[in-house]
Amino acid sequence: MRIKRQPEDFVVEEQIVLPGERGPYAYYRVEKRNASTLAVRDEIAPKLKVTPSNVVFPALKDKTALAVQYASVRKRGPETVKGRNFVAHRVAWGTRALRPSDLRGNRFSILLRDFAEEEASRVSPAMQALSDHGLPNYFDDQRFGSFSTEGFIGKAILMREAERAVWLYLAGPMLGDTREVREFKKLVRTHWGQWGYLLHQAPRPSNFRSVLTFLKDHPQGFRKALNLVHDRLLSIYLVAYQSWVWNQILGRFLAGQTENPQTIRVVGRLLPVPLEVSDILKERELQMPNLTVVYPPDVLPAVEAVLAEEEMTLEDFKARILRRVYLPKGERGMWFAPADIVVGNVQPDAMYAGRFAVTVEFTLDPGQYATLVIKSLAARMAVPVHVR
Repeated sequence: MRIKRQPEDFVVEEQIVLPGERGPYAYYRVEKRNASTLAVRDEIAPKLKVTPSNVVFPALKDKTALAVQYASVRKRGPETVKGRNFVAHRVAWGTRALRPSDLRGNRFSILLRDFAEEEASRVSPAMQALSDHGLPNYFDDQRFGSFSTEGFIGKAILMREAERAVWLYLAGPMLGDTREVREFKKLVRTHWGQWGYLLHQAPRPSNFRSVLTFLKDHPQGFRKALNLVHDRLLSIYLVAYQSWVWNQILGRFLAGQTENPQTIRVVGRLLPVPLEVSDILKERELQMPNLTVVYPPDVLPAVEAVLAEEEMTLEDFKARILRRVYLPKGERGMWFAPADIVVGNVQPDAMYAGRFAVTVEFTLDPGQYATLVIKSLAARMAVPVHVR
């Protein structure tokens, strides 16, 4: 099975309730192709003559996709704004900027490619089984753009290892890096400490330059340098590691609920996917790790095992070396199921001769991952899944 072979293979549309009918905020319906939400935001902003921070998207969407999402801006802008990979149409006015709480869900249409004909015929019953029984509510790879083979920068922050955190920021290869950033990080790894030289080599514009400018004058001032990283990025780094630990806790807990579960892979780790669990478990929530959380007795062994592996305790889940960024608290459902499933007919795959394709459609609540549904579908069908 292959997904995201081209952007048109993966279509997602936000379902949203726009607040109010009149007001100073313009609401745009944005259609983007093969571009990240933040890249689109940065291109829309100068066209509207505002700063990027004034263009508010309540959620991020996959880059390799056709995505329809909504943005707000306090501006009497034009009815239509066009860019290289997007078009935005003004659809309403309202009294405030859009918020994540305005989202009601996401509707997906995904073309699954590269099946044998017999495999393709099994997509429909397997999708129905996922709808009936559900799957673990893990965070998927999109949450972990800051993951590096060298480690999580969020973990270094929590462990108060300021120099290591700065090194990971400047030199650690991350999943979400652009080609230009990857090349710069290679340079940093071979010229660590040569701050003046690296400052002249840093991409323009980039937050790297603020950090390097400070280090040029304060070569060992790693804690203050770390706090010069944009707060939004620092928050993303912390939440990514917190989410990764949450995944491992849920995985350990679920592994103890069933024998020989199927598995899926998220950022290099295998996580169990039981075919069925109790209805009681499907209604349970699991708190995100933080300084004050108290886990129930049946979950505690999984928590202790994961933290021991990470050489951490819950006392470490506070960003003590940051001035303005904190770990969020809250809980997340252990289980979810796709809704309103529609499976198309088996058809010849136009991209792979002699192979077959099937389109699946479904709706998810905010914060749930369509790619996780597809990985779990592949696990149920006992076929490998490849992205692109």
